[in-house]
Amino acid sequence: MAQAVEDWYKQMPIITRSYVTAAVVTTIGCSLDIISPSNLYLNPKLVMKNYEFWRLVTNFLYFRKMDLDFMFHMFFLARYCKLLEENSFRGRTADFFYMLLFGASVLTSIVIIGGNIPYLSESFSKIIFLSNSLTFMMVYVWSKQNPFIHMSFLGLFTFTAAYLPWVLLGFSVLVGASAWVDLLGMIAGHAYYFLEDVYPRMTGRRPLRTPGFIKSLFADDAVVVARPANVRFAPPAEELHQD
Repeated sequence: MAQAVEDWYKQMPIITRSYVTAAVVTTIGCSLDIISPSNLYLNPKLVMKNYEFWRLVTNFLYFRKMDLDFMFHMFFLARYCKLLEENSFRGRTADFFYMLLFGASVLTSIVIIGGNIPYLSESFSKIIFLSNSLTFMMVYVWSKQNPFIHMSFLGLFTFTAAYLPWVLLGFSVLVGASAWVDLLGMIAGHAYYFLEDVYPRMTGRRPLRTPGFIKSLFADDAVVVARPANVRFAPPAEELHQD
């Protein structure tokens, strides 16, 4: 069993493994009172006035106390972060890191701006950790990029991946969890999906192009698909049926 867990951990791509490790270590540290959550949560005033800039990062690492809810979110973090990094972002580690950076920036901006809007400030002031929202963003992006995959929810009913975020949102409401956390993740995820996948197809421009200095941090290997020699590829199926 221990060997299987170790092999599973080692097979994780670098960003997923780093994020999962940081989240688990941070949450365990808080559970053992080695780290105080009060030093981790997002507090715009402490960030700006006391220069506690680490809060902009650490609020994405703490998943509250270690219970069933923690295991649930760790599963979704490891699964969908890994799926995105190994498939949609295969060979593009820098782009995947930039996606997470973009999502974290959008989430932080929404909470800070919302905290200064009358009638909404009270709700946003309660959102001090955005780890669950960032995880939900990854689920949303994956569902948009893989909309036709068939899934099952607790064996009760089946649906396509396009509806996964809405199914999880409904489940959160049923168990009494805050819907704001999931909604923020959906907003950040949709912003990324629109700017990265939809807008470029509409205009030919890509506003979320990964900056060069971030690409320089990661040595990505080009993904090459080898074509066997002397092999002709068959034409598309629609061409075969044309008169």
